Amino acid sequence: MKVKKVVGTRKTLDAAELAATGLRDRWYPIYPSRFVKPGGMTKVTRLGVDWLLFRDARGKLYMIEDRCPHRSAPLSVGQHLGDRIACRYHGVQVDGTGTVVSVPGMPGCALEGKKATVSLEVAEAADTIFAFIPLTEDSKPTPFVLPERLADEANSWFLNYAEWAGPWRFYMDNVLDPMHGAFLHRDSHSMFGGDVSARFRIRETERGFFFEKTDQRGVNFDWVEFCRGAMDYVDLEIPYAASAGPGGVFGIVGMATPIDENNSAIFHWRTRRVSDWERDVWRFLFRAKLEENHWQVLEQDRMVLEALAADADVDEHLYQHDLGVSRIRRLYRSDAKQQAAALAGE
Repeated sequence: MKVKKVVGTRKTLDAAELAATGLRDRWYPIYPSRFVKPGGMTKVTRLGVDWLLFRDARGKLYMIEDRCPHRSAPLSVGQHLGDRIACRYHGVQVDGTGTVVSVPGMPGCALEGKKATVSLEVAEAADTIFAFIPLTEDSKPTPFVLPERLADEANSWFLNYAEWAGPWRFYMDNVLDPMHGAFLHRDSHSMFGGDVSARFRIRETERGFFFEKTDQRGVNFDWVEFCRGAMDYVDLEIPYAASAGPGGVFGIVGMATPIDENNSAIFHWRTRRVSDWERDVWRFLFRAKLEENHWQVLEQDRMVLEALAADADVDEHLYQHDLGVSRIRRLYRSDAKQQAAALAGE
């Protein structure tokens, strides 16, 4: 029985550690595409591992571990050489596949030509860099598929990106709790209506499950669908007044990527089905006015979630409104145990 190490960590992780730093073997949004320019590079930490994003002169993107295979110096402080990065410490050159292409200090040594640095499968869509985060070296990337609301060309969308000083699981708890909209966001531009009491149910879908109010629809944050596909995400709709401009319902696709066990990268795509001139009108209104309103709503979430104690989800008294929270926690605990067992060779 062979115990396996998690890609990028050089150690095995138990179920609790996997749950804290993020489950593997799935796609995650990593960073807005616009933050990495052609010929540029930037360091990011995701799922507790330091990574280097860089583009060659033609704009092709690569994501490799921020660690030189020679002496483990960070490649992010090295020199960008177009299609490779030269480590500042001893000049070892690593390309976007993680292969050592040159060791200037000892040409012809065994390290040259060896794939010695972790390189991830990446995709770019919806103004975002996505990567498949493997559990072990044996993991095979699943096909990259965008959420339907983003893949549908009839929808226009805007990406909102933020980093929050809170565990990624707190974000998932928050979005699987629609009732907080009637309280935390009561003074917002879109969630001021409806009752402050409700009954909820869980409804299974082919891609996940709905958590929804049974006695109110289209008034406030009345439902959310948790979806499992190439990546995990939430899909929801918020009512919009006529003053918000032309178009269909206002949809949101939300994802959280763990930075480490205490910090999260938060991605929201604000979407609306609009066409022709109405598309231009809505996009203008969003940039001119609505985007600021949405950031205010996100700030309300951020302030509460960052204020929670690290063990806030350990000793609670949950009730019927929290069925969605309980469901997502059980699901992720089960996933973490399965991945920990796979690492242990069970």
